[in-house]
Amino acid sequence: MCGITGIFGLEGFDKAEGSVGRMNDALAHRGPNASGLWRGSNVVLGHRRLSIIDLSSASDQPFHSSDGRFVIAFNGEIYNYRSLRAELVGLLGEEAFRTNSDTEVLLNAYVQWGSGCLPRLEGMFAFAVWDVKNEELFLARDRMGIKPLYVYRNDQHLVFASEIRALLASELVPRELDPDGLVDYLRYQTVHAPRTMVKNVSMLRAGHFLRITDQEVTEERWYDPIEASRKYPGEAPLEVVHKEVKERLTKAVEKRLVADVPFGAFLSGGIDSSAVVGLMAMCSMEPVHTFSVVFEEEEFSEERYARIIAKKFNTEHTVIRLQPADMLRELPAALAAMDHPSGDGPNTYVVSKVTKAAGVSMALSGLGGDELFAGYPVFKRTLALWNKRWVTQFPLGLRKLIGQAAITARPSVATRKLAELLKLDTFSVDDTYPVSRLVRTDRELVEMVQRQTFPVNAVAVEMECQIRTLKGYSLPFLSQVAVGELSTYLQDVLLRDTDQMSMAHALEVRVPFLDHDLVEYVLAVGDDLKYPHQPKKLLVDSLGDLLPREIIDRPKMGFTLPWELWMRVELRSFCAERLQALGKRKEFRLGVMDRLWSRFLAKDPGVNWARLWSLVVLEDWLQRNGMEK
Repeated sequence: MCGITGIFGLEGFDKAEGSVGRMNDALAHRGPNASGLWRGSNVVLGHRRLSIIDLSSASDQPFHSSDGRFVIAFNGEIYNYRSLRAELVGLLGEEAFRTNSDTEVLLNAYVQWGSGCLPRLEGMFAFAVWDVKNEELFLARDRMGIKPLYVYRNDQHLVFASEIRALLASELVPRELDPDGLVDYLRYQTVHAPRTMVKNVSMLRAGHFLRITDQEVTEERWYDPIEASRKYPGEAPLEVVHKEVKERLTKAVEKRLVADVPFGAFLSGGIDSSAVVGLMAMCSMEPVHTFSVVFEEEEFSEERYARIIAKKFNTEHTVIRLQPADMLRELPAALAAMDHPSGDGPNTYVVSKVTKAAGVSMALSGLGGDELFAGYPVFKRTLALWNKRWVTQFPLGLRKLIGQAAITARPSVATRKLAELLKLDTFSVDDTYPVSRLVRTDRELVEMVQRQTFPVNAVAVEMECQIRTLKGYSLPFLSQVAVGELSTYLQDVLLRDTDQMSMAHALEVRVPFLDHDLVEYVLAVGDDLKYPHQPKKLLVDSLGDLLPREIIDRPKMGFTLPWELWMRVELRSFCAERLQALGKRKEFRLGVMDRLWSRFLAKDPGVNWARLWSLVVLEDWLQRNGMEK
C-alpha cells in the first residue's frame, strides 16, 4: 500500500522532478517508509512506500525490470503473487527476480503479458508502468475500484497521482472548481468517477486502463463484473450455493492475510465484520487482533456483540471507547484528511488512528457485505417499487399532481423523492435506483445554484450503462440493485472514504467481500435465495454455525452522533463561517445559504442537518485546497 505520482510529457519542461517531488511530499502519509523518484526520457515517476510485503529496501520504488526496459510505480497488493511468481519463473527464469515482493511479480507479469496480465491479478491496485523502449506509459486500476488513481491532462502534460491533493501540489493543475462536479456533489454528496470536484481532473474508472504515447491516449475497460458473472449457472441446489459462497469468502479472507507486518480487523459486532473475523481465526495460526469503536450510551453501544465474537474466536481485542466529544475533537483532523469532499468519513478516521497506534499496519474490513448480499433498505425499497409498477399506467399529469400534493402536505427528502419517482416512465432498477440514492432533486438545485440547465445525472448514466448497454437486466433483480450499489455508492463514497481516512494514518485496509470471485458468483445467485426478508440471508445461511445466534438475531443498531446539536452549539460558528463563504461563491444564488442556515437554526423540519453538513464540508475542502472563487 503506497502512493504513486508521475508526469508524462517533459518536452520543454526542466522542472519535472521538482513537481513530482512536491507530489510525493503531499503523499507522505500514505508511505512513510520510503520515497523514490525516477526520470526517463519523457516521464518522471514518483512513489511513497508503506511496506507490507518484503520490507527490504531492495523493493523500494520506482522499480526496474531486470533488463531495465520497464519501470513501475505501484499502489496496492497482489494477493496471488506467489503463484504468479512460480509461473513467471518457468517462463522468464529465476534471474528475472531479485526480491520477494509482489511489486516485482506485477512488473514481470506486465513484461510477459502486457495488459493481458490484469485478469490474472488477484488484489487491489493502481499502478503505472513506463516502457523505456517504446516510450509508452500504462496506467491501470483494479476491478472493484479499491485503490484510487487521478489524472490531469492538458496540451503539454499528463499528470497522475493516488490523491487529488498531490496533483494540486504539482503546481501544474489549476485550482478550479468543476461546475458539473459540483452539481453531482449536490445531488449525491459525492462526485462519481470519472469526474471529480476539480476541473479537468478525472478518476480512472474501476476495471479500466490507460495507454499513453506522444500520439494518443486510449482508455479501455478490462473488467466487467456483469459479463464475468455469466459463467455461473443462474440456478443451483441450495446446498451447493451455500457451499460455494462460504468457500469463496473463506479463500478471499485467507488471501488477504498475506503480510510481513502485524495485522488485524475492524469488529463492530455486525454480521459482516463478525464473519470476516471468524474466518480469519479459522485461517490464521496466531490470535487475530480486533478493534471496536464503542460508545458509552448503552442503547446504542455494540460492545456486547463485539465481545461475543472476540471471545468466541479468542481474539486479542481492543476497545476504542468514545464519547461524542472525542469525535468532536478529532473533527478538524478528519476534515483535513479528506482528499475529496464527502458527507461521511470521520468514524473511519478515528478507528484507523487507534488501530495504527496499536502497532497494526494492515486491517481487514467487512465493507461490501451489505452491497453484495442485499443488506441495505434500498434493496427492499427498489423491489417494492417494482412490485408497484402498475402505478406508471396512470396519466403522467395525475402522477405529478399527487407528487406535488405530497410535497405540499409534508415537505421532506422522502416526499421530494416520491414526486420524482412518480414522474418515471417505468419502475425498473435503472430508473428508480438513481432516485433512491438522490440527496437533492434538480428542482431544488434550480433554487440553489446559478444555472438553469444541469449535466445528465451521473448515477442514471452509470445505471443505463450497466443495465441496458452491458445487459445487466439479465441478472436477478436484486443483483441489478447490487450492481448499482457496487458501481456508485460503494466505489465513490465508501471505498473513497475508507482509502483516504485509513491512509491518513498509513493503515492499509483490505476488503474480502469485494474479492472478484465472490462478487461474480453472488451476482449470479437468484433472488429466491437472498430476498431480504432477513438481513443478508444468503450470507448467514452460507456461514452455517460460524456465527452465534446473538449476532444473527441482534436488533438493528446504529449510533447517531449528535451532529444536529453540535451544528447549533459547539460547531455553530464553524458551520456559519463556511456556509457564508460558500454562499458568496459565484456558483450559488445570493442569500441561499443564509436562508438555509436560518431555517436550520429555527429547527425547520424541511432542512435536514446532514444535507447542510455536506455543504459545510464542501466549503471547508474548497478552502483547504485553495480552490478559486
